[in-house]
Amino acid sequence: MTVTVTADMVMSLDGYIAGTDHSVTNPAGHGADRIGGWIHAQSSWRERTGLNGGEADQESDIMREWFESTGAVVMGRLMYDSGADFWGDNPPFRAPVFVLTNRPAPTLVKEGGTSFTFVTDGIHSALDRAKAVSAGRDVDIAGGAHTVQQYLRARLVDELQLHVIPVLFGAGLRLFDNLGLGSHDLEPIRVVDTPGATHLKYRVLK
Repeated sequence: MTVTVTADMVMSLDGYIAGTDHSVTNPAGHGADRIGGWIHAQSSWRERTGLNGGEADQESDIMREWFESTGAVVMGRLMYDSGADFWGDNPPFRAPVFVLTNRPAPTLVKEGGTSFTFVTDGIHSALDRAKAVSAGRDVDIAGGAHTVQQYLRARLVDELQLHVIPVLFGAGLRLFDNLGLGSHDLEPIRVVDTPGATHLKYRVLK
């Protein structure tokens, strides 16, 4: 069974996924509200995190699609460290998560089907382990920028979805640096334009 490897990222119009002074305690840096605000307003996100209300619109449907299609997740240690307290005991992934790290740690099993396994032997090992438990659904490379860059550079990503927020940061953490030599050709799959963001989905041509 073929498993699709996806990367799904929110970024500014000029290509930044975080503003300046980003850190574990401030993962989106200056401008954090612009990067993540549209997600937290969606009814599908709020439902997933145990909250009521929110916007039930195209953007909510896009977020719900991610939840329903993703069977496992890979992320970097910085993303894990900056998100663990926010996600709490019942993280929204509800799937196995493999964390790239050079600091070994026991697997953490959370409520709702989420587990965090810490992988110390590289991006290929983490992806293989994620595919093995994804039950044929997508494996998403969730971030941060360095982790997505590694998988793009290794040409292991099949689909790329970008949620482009109408704001210019001018500086910060750029998504598409360090991709190595050679072009990465993309085939458009879908464009959804909303007041909050333009949602672009591409197939990565191999």
